[in-house]
Amino acid sequence: MSPSKYSPDFRLDGYQAASDEVEEHFYGRIEADEDMLTALAEHHSADARHSFHVLHDGTATWGIPGEPQIIALHITRDPGARTFTFEHAALPLPAMAQSWLVSRGCPREGIRLPPGMGTTPADEATTALQDRLVGDGHRFALIDSYTNDSSNRPRTTVLLRALDDKDAHPFRVLVEEADLAKYTHTLREGGFPTYDAAVSYFNDPEGVRQKPPTTHLPQRAVPAPPASGAAPRRR
Repeated sequence: MSPSKYSPDFRLDGYQAASDEVEEHFYGRIEADEDMLTALAEHHSADARHSFHVLHDGTATWGIPGEPQIIALHITRDPGARTFTFEHAALPLPAMAQSWLVSRGCPREGIRLPPGMGTTPADEATTALQDRLVGDGHRFALIDSYTNDSSNRPRTTVLLRALDDKDAHPFRVLVEEADLAKYTHTLREGGFPTYDAAVSYFNDPEGVRQKPPTTHLPQRAVPAPPASGAAPRRR
């Protein structure tokens, strides 16, 4: 089967993995399911050393319910040795994958989703929050997420923890809901002073349909790469 225009371009022709471990991991985590990966955005450095990808993982739909469906992938090449290494993360939102890649040297403008790729922001609040998520990937850590794609209004809920101990609302819940009839989506953020309060909201399937609580949030509230932490109860 020939690749479609949405197939990821890893640009690894003529390259081999830098070690047997890299080869095994790349095959098991990326290459084996390549035909189920959709390239949402990608950027390749001019010197051919780096490729950055935001991918949708179609296999996640058939896996464990609620698991993240977005993959952030960074490939690093050694043109002289003709070898490559990689790192990746499974994340619940494209903006979080973009943030993860930006923190690893990808130009912010280079990894934007092109027009027509996925649903579009329904309002200015969604656009503004997505821009904040992409901009600074070092202030918050991912605790857990849940993606529900079983209806025509798919919803992703994300629980974050601030890395700054002085943050008055250290726990945040992000709620993205898509409207497939209009092909748009909204993204909202709520701030909570305690873990229990955040988990209660995270686990409330009715509450997440409403606007999250109004709080005075910093203008740089952004998710970082996943970090360890106690996971909330699954719904």
